[in-house]
Amino acid sequence: MFIKRLGYFMVGLSIGIVFLTFFLKKKSDETGVSFCYFPNCRVLKDLRSKPIAYSDRISEMLKNQELDTLVINTFFTEGEINFSSSDTKSKPCKTYLIEGEIDLELVTMEVKNCPNKVTVIGLR
Repeated sequence: MFIKRLGYFMVGLSIGIVFLTFFLKKKSDETGVSFCYFPNCRVLKDLRSKPIAYSDRISEMLKNQELDTLVINTFFTEGEINFSSSDTKSKPCKTYLIEGEIDLELVTMEVKNCPNKVTVIGLR
């Protein structure tokens, strides 16, 4: 009796797992949905969702081709936020320090996250 119930349970569980795996994979592939649970991922996703502005110093670096917008976008996708050095309590704009690599060198980008836009302040 118990073995029969266990068998039915296992069949139902396996069908449910296959259905969920298929459904969630298809949904994430079609809509580009990513599940961000950790603070680093959530903040980077928020930064990517807003229009980006550049400080005068960064604009000058972009004009002189010392820096490329692809490098800046790489910080927003693959960077690691240093929360201990960032100012996450200020209102209305929070300041984040995002660490990433440029030419195999560790670089920190300072970003000001306001409610309607993101401003790239500088590189260290």
